[in-house]
Amino acid sequence: MSDTEKNQSNQELKPEQAAAEAAPAAAEVLSPEAEIAGLKAKNGELAESYLRAKAEAENARRRAEEEIAKARKFAVEAFAESLLPVTDSLEAGLQIKDATVEQIRTGTEATLKQLKSALERNKVLEIAPAAGTKFDPHHHQAISVVPAEQEPNTVVSVLQKGYSIADRVLRPALVTVSAPK
Repeated sequence: MSDTEKNQSNQELKPEQAAAEAAPAAAEVLSPEAEIAGLKAKNGELAESYLRAKAEAENARRRAEEEIAKARKFAVEAFAESLLPVTDSLEAGLQIKDATVEQIRTGTEATLKQLKSALERNKVLEIAPAAGTKFDPHHHQAISVVPAEQEPNTVVSVLQKGYSIADRVLRPALVTVSAPK
């Protein structure tokens, strides 16, 4: 084939190639009405997805609020349940008309043991620092400062036990503290 024939065949193929290349491009270009319809459909899908997600979030929020309300309402249930045996013991002790002092003391000690056990099961812990423990204003309340042989700013004696629940002080221990030397 001569160069002229090659050029002519290349020129002839160029319009065909151009038409073949233009066909997919023309298929990609939609009419404005078709494009608007497609966008409206996509917008509808997105709006529906948004509404579903919003409803799901609202349901989750409502369920969480209900669970919190139930937890608040029944939080004291386990604690009250653990105190019922203490009440039963006190009532039983009061039923005994001719109890001796020793019987009353024994019953009171048993009831106190039950009460302490119920408090511990419900994470209500005593704050009763030993003598010589460093004074902690977060757990102790100093009633007085007294001269003592101990190091300064340490607990000398406990006047009233304190209590905490879940690392939160319900009542600080009332203590006397050693004076600075």
